[in-house]
Amino acid sequence: MINALEGKVALVTGGSRGIGAAVVRRLAEDGADVAFTFHRNQERADEVADHVKAAGRRAVAMRADSADPAAVAAAVDRAAGELGRLDILVNNAGVGVLGPLAELTPAQFDRTIAVNVRAPFVAALVAVRHMAAGGRIITIGSNVAERVVFPGFALYATSKAALAGLTKALARELGDRNITANLVNPGATDTDMNPADGPAAEPQKAHIALGHYADPADIAAAVAFLAGPDARYITGTSLTVDGGFNT
Repeated sequence: MINALEGKVALVTGGSRGIGAAVVRRLAEDGADVAFTFHRNQERADEVADHVKAAGRRAVAMRADSADPAAVAAAVDRAAGELGRLDILVNNAGVGVLGPLAELTPAQFDRTIAVNVRAPFVAALVAVRHMAAGGRIITIGSNVAERVVFPGFALYATSKAALAGLTKALARELGDRNITANLVNPGATDTDMNPADGPAAEPQKAHIALGHYADPADIAAAVAFLAGPDARYITGTSLTVDGGFNT
């Protein structure tokens, strides 16, 4: 049986941990060669790359700060150059700055927008130069772009809400090239940034219809579906994977 992504090449930004690492692993298991960026932790990046290679696929791990547009552009070009093509872009890298509005700073605003909004824009801009028909752009947003339950999310929700507009615009602009663009909005997911056993977990679980956090693999499964052939007629949409948090 041929894997759904056999012969495809993917780039995942922020792919060394959490949701990003789960996405890298899933795409490789589905048959894709995978390049990914990471910011600091070389050891974690090497572990993820080893998993890709164990699945029989090629891996390229690239250190890049998503706040630097030149680094983002260079990573996209390098991924396409080293792996010979680019079929799937997953904009996953992000930062979450939370806190009362009065305590946020312009510097925090600038970095959050740079990583969460400008980086996906730049990555898409460069990626489409390499993509042929059938290309996929998938961006990781957040369910707080749709519903903000707790205070302290003004900056983060602003940055994630912007991705809906970007996704719809990309879908419209790239449709005649048969390149799709979609958004995945996770809810509470068990990662280093928001552990399921952390101090902020119980208030979040109280809002989740299923009563528990997502595993990163749950989000990766949604990405894999949108990257695969069965999603060829889906574009410009948002898929919320939050266990019913926003119900």
